Amino acid sequence: MVVKGNRRGQMKYETDPRFEAYYLEDSYVLGLEENEPSRLAFSLLLALTPKHPLYVRPSPAEQHCYRSGVLAFEGVTSIVWTERHFKPTSDKDGTIDYGNIDAFEITPDGYYVVNGEWGRVTLKAKRASITLSSKNQ
Repeated sequence: MVVKGNRRGQMKYETDPRFEAYYLEDSYVLGLEENEPSRLAFSLLLALTPKHPLYVRPSPAEQHCYRSGVLAFEGVTSIVWTERHFKPTSDKDGTIDYGNIDAFEITPDGYYVVNGEWGRVTLKAKRASITLSSKNQ
């Protein structure tokens, strides 16, 4: 795999086949699960790109095709929160979220760096994946 990224050798998520069908900057963080010592999972309302097999043209009221899902890191061996401030915001319809994932980068040595309005976390994990929920949002 060709690493495309910034000056430190980090790869931006959209160049990784596991994540290229999602637009995380316009996805919404709905929650965080840290109840297992080797797993960290973000509950998300995910913006799908046209590359995703479940993508459909959004309605005129929507900017993107959205589906509920989870960004999970499993086999976590190291986790460092350099910022952490989950403050909910409420939309006009009463929906609560914690902002977006503004940046998600992958280092060549297996670290993931994820940050947004909710904070910044660097973790090392054996696996990272996005899974959509079975029901549509």
